[in-house]
Amino acid sequence: MRAVLHVLPALPLLLLAAAAAAAEAAIPTPTLSLGLSAADDPARTSVVLQIFLLMTVLSLAPALLILLTSFTRIVIVLSLIRRALGTMQLPSNQIVIGLALFLTAFIMTPVWQKVNQEALQPYLEKKISGAAALERAAVPLREFMFRQTREKDLALFVDIAGLERPRGRDDIPTGVLIPAFVISEVKTAFEIGLLLYVPFLIVDMVVAAVLLSMGMMMLPPVMVSLPFKLLLFVLADGWYLLVGSLVKSFA
Repeated sequence: MRAVLHVLPALPLLLLAAAAAAAEAAIPTPTLSLGLSAADDPARTSVVLQIFLLMTVLSLAPALLILLTSFTRIVIVLSLIRRALGTMQLPSNQIVIGLALFLTAFIMTPVWQKVNQEALQPYLEKKISGAAALERAAVPLREFMFRQTREKDLALFVDIAGLERPRGRDDIPTGVLIPAFVISEVKTAFEIGLLLYVPFLIVDMVVAAVLLSMGMMMLPPVMVSLPFKLLLFVLADGWYLLVGSLVKSFA
């Protein structure tokens, strides 16, 4: 009887151990292995490679969106006008980037329509190969970038690349055109931003001079000039003029 009483406290532990042993025996431990073997269907391997290349392109999509479209110029100008007004956090970064994205989609719609008609749809209908589709898709995009690129910037990168003097646009590689386009977009954006900055700078200078003449040296001029700058921007219908000028600058 005493032996039974000594065994009873350990009985739950024995039951749990037995259940664990039964579970280990019933459920085998999975293993993972990676390897290369001969493919029975070459088409299946081709599909896998295409998916891999597509994922690689999608990972580069943000950089392509920023560098190959009108996004760079728009977001720089919107950021500069926010600083010129003195409202450092208004509009917020989300609003600025969202507005820049929608304006970019609006401006680039004709280019994307050409890409869809001349490259994407024929490729989906299996009328052309993937390489031919890429070549056709690059044509409208190159035309857009050439229209916005300065010859001086283009000549700079042609010289850096050590290329011979091109006879036409077809002789300029896309790898040379893209950085020249980006530099031109940044310069144009700063030119527009400078023109927008000057009127608000004049308002700041006038307010600072008035406060100094009144002896209010401890009062920050920015605090007083902000309402006047907002009033000037609203009366001039600034957003209408700004967005209209930005869109027309890509015509």
